[in-house]
Amino acid sequence: MAHEEMRYLNRDLTWIDFNERVLSEALNPEVPLLERVKFLCIVSMNFDEFFMVRVASLKRQLRSGIRRNCPSGMSVRTQLEEISREVKRVVEIQYKALHEEILPGLAEHGIFLRRPEDMSSSQRAFLRAKFEEEILPALTPVRVETGQPLAYSGNMRLQAAFLLYRDPEASVLGEDVEYGPAGETGPEQLGLTAEGEPAEKIAIVQIPRSVPRIIYLPERDGRVGFALIEHVVIEFAAILFPGYSVQENALFRVTRDADMGVDEERDEDFVEAMEQVLEHREHGDAVRLSVNREAGRIGEVLREAFGLQEADVYRKDEPLELATLMQIYDLPGYDELRYPVWRSYENPALPGDEPIWNVLRTRDVLLHHPYDSFSPVIRLIESAAHDPHVMAIKVTLYRTSGKSPIIQALELAAASGKHVTALVELKARFDEERNIGWAERLANAGVIVVYGIARLKVHSKVLMIVRREKDGVRRYLHLGTGNYNEKTARYYTDTGLMTSREDMAYDVGLFFNAITGYSSIPAIQKLVMAPTGLKSRLLQLIEREAMRSSPDAPGLIMAKMNSLADPDIIEALYAASAKGVRIHLNVRGICTLIPRRKGLSENISVVSILDRYLEHSRLFYFRNGGVEDVYAASADWMPRNLERRVELMFPIEQENLKRKVKHMLEVFCADNVKAHEMNSDGSWKRRVPGPRDARVRAQELFHEEAQAGAEAEEPPHQREFTVRRRPPDEQRR
Repeated sequence: MAHEEMRYLNRDLTWIDFNERVLSEALNPEVPLLERVKFLCIVSMNFDEFFMVRVASLKRQLRSGIRRNCPSGMSVRTQLEEISREVKRVVEIQYKALHEEILPGLAEHGIFLRRPEDMSSSQRAFLRAKFEEEILPALTPVRVETGQPLAYSGNMRLQAAFLLYRDPEASVLGEDVEYGPAGETGPEQLGLTAEGEPAEKIAIVQIPRSVPRIIYLPERDGRVGFALIEHVVIEFAAILFPGYSVQENALFRVTRDADMGVDEERDEDFVEAMEQVLEHREHGDAVRLSVNREAGRIGEVLREAFGLQEADVYRKDEPLELATLMQIYDLPGYDELRYPVWRSYENPALPGDEPIWNVLRTRDVLLHHPYDSFSPVIRLIESAAHDPHVMAIKVTLYRTSGKSPIIQALELAAASGKHVTALVELKARFDEERNIGWAERLANAGVIVVYGIARLKVHSKVLMIVRREKDGVRRYLHLGTGNYNEKTARYYTDTGLMTSREDMAYDVGLFFNAITGYSSIPAIQKLVMAPTGLKSRLLQLIEREAMRSSPDAPGLIMAKMNSLADPDIIEALYAASAKGVRIHLNVRGICTLIPRRKGLSENISVVSILDRYLEHSRLFYFRNGGVEDVYAASADWMPRNLERRVELMFPIEQENLKRKVKHMLEVFCADNVKAHEMNSDGSWKRRVPGPRDARVRAQELFHEEAQAGAEAEEPPHQREFTVRRRPPDEQRR
């Protein structure tokens, strides 16, 4: 909760708030059951990354003695304490929902999570055979030595620990081996106490990733039963330790610091430097220990071994690795437990029987994914790869898919002699290894590959195709808010502008020259680039809205983004609110601005939408005294985006597309089914339509509009702008 004197919320606590809103979808009985499972898993995966990056960063600050408070005024130590308390509270809600609502609900539909004690004799026999034939050969029990670091603990790897007692009459391999330094072998190293009695031993078994985590069991009457591999390993653990008896077991995962920087000066072997970062990620400092509730003394041994405090230990119910349950989401035959399929539609402005070049010569096209299919973007690149008139292709790649048709098209284009340039951002967190693979593959195909910019991440999403035509060379563009990834385009909402406007193309040409070669900051006119000009432009736009606002004609700002945490932007919004500007913010995740605060932000509302698709687009509207300005961007309003990344904001200028974006923002603001609104104390409340209110679910409405547009008899073919054939400076002369 925000105190009266606070001007900002803490960014990490608002991220936890976001995950609690995600969790609310798992708690919502109106959401189909398998979708609720998915939302539960998403929360766990979000927290995994949160601890590897944000919590790890705070712990490094604490160890280094940094006393800098966050903008909310909280110290590093207080932030860590609050994070531990809040995450544990959310996790309790998460597992309570799983065990009291979701698993019983699945059982009512014939889907059962079976523990060994609940299985029939035939199911146990099936599992034992499965264990001995497929699982046991992949297991490697590793003894834990007193005072020694845990071997093979890794990062985010599910493991089982066993407390063992030796059978005093059994001969055990290695019982006379020295485990400590030479000359220090004593009874405890031999498995005996000083009195010669059997001593405790601990062994760790890593649950192999090469074996499916879910094992489906033989069931009758069309039911589906499944077991978790970790339960199978524990059930048959005695086979692993002949000569010992298992007295206690525990499941655990350790989360390590994965936010390691790369040596930015290593230009010639930058790929090797990135590979070293990935290798070190498995051995970073421990920041969190997750153990099952039944873990007794083993849990304490593990905590001490990893050098963690009790606040860093998260005792959970099972399954400990909750994301495992994502595997049951795609169970065949249970469509009623998932959302009805919403197909993507071809945008009617891009008829499939007309060359895409012909369309973009006469009008801009705005795609709203996933309601609009991502196929036009793929079609644009594939057309360029095959078209003999295309001279060059330039693209930025931040994250892409496993079998990317875009990568294949770029390879084909290079093989056919076209000049192809790809900036592959190797520092895209947790996609580094995949991007290294893409970069090497593209380079081998003859693509000019650039590995990003030192000390900056290239987060912009832009594609340029240079084509020789009868009237000269023309450039075709795609500028987007999301990645060139056809898979995530099915469940992320993003927008992309396709155009051949010469003024924008001129700017994009300068942009690529700047990020791939040696160039001073480009003097671009239409586009706005971070970190050089985007923040100052946003501040100007907000301040202009405040200057033009009056009681009779109040200003209006509508903005949609993933995160809002830049103090300078927030202060500008507060100042605009004080001048009477109506400000409607749609912020999916982090939001440190406090709305509806008397004397501070009375005219600001903040809404967050959580639905079947992940809201990812960044869209901005400024009334500007009636001369409306509309933009889309790759950047959120965060210090990292505005100051430490290469981002692009681009204008939407075609009148019908400006109306479309404004309509989208208005619908987001009006959602009263899947929206949560922030209160003046920083808490959140789900919106519910009143008895006389129309029901507005933004994503459902956009799906219906896309369907209606695709089925319309008369797609829009009107000419929307006059093509400019010369750079802006020449036109002014």
